[in-house]
Amino acid sequence: MKKLFLVALLVAFSLSAFAQRNSRASNDWYLSIGVNAINSLGSQSPIYHPEDWMFKFPISAAAEFNWSEQFAIEQSVTFNGFNEGDVIDGAVLTKDYNYLSFDTHVKYYFGQLIFPNANWLEIHANAGIGFFNIEETNVSANLGGGFLFWLNTNRTFGLRAQTTAKFAFNHPESGFDNNHWQYHLQAVFKLL
Repeated sequence: MKKLFLVALLVAFSLSAFAQRNSRASNDWYLSIGVNAINSLGSQSPIYHPEDWMFKFPISAAAEFNWSEQFAIEQSVTFNGFNEGDVIDGAVLTKDYNYLSFDTHVKYYFGQLIFPNANWLEIHANAGIGFFNIEETNVSANLGGGFLFWLNTNRTFGLRAQTTAKFAFNHPESGFDNNHWQYHLQAVFKLL
């Protein structure tokens, strides 16, 4: 019992110290815009055949709201596509396809726990739900993470690299609209 109390006390002090060091504030808004790539090759490996990642009209945008110093919610929209001759899940496409997704994620920022003096870097994990369409419509459970590199000292402009695994709910019957990976590179702007 004493060990449990000491561990709980240590965690409470750590979180308190983290909250004082973290420069993210409640009620902050961020906008991001950038590019994305899709890997939908029927593999569980996120880097399987990197030369086959899809990159057609690769626009992604998001709005993020911090409701606390460590937690945020993000709503994103992504456009991309597949060209005739591309490979999805081992099948060669006979026509062009467009990709559209809407994703809602809860983000947990924990980079200050690992690198307490690196104010230029934020690391996050995210989980949420998504809606996407290639040939049909499907819903996905999403899990991912990323890095945000601030490019100025007041942390109003940065670059984010993020990856998300999308696990389709109707995977066996969904044709092309099944599990896939999505990668983002975005410019991030803090709204004042």
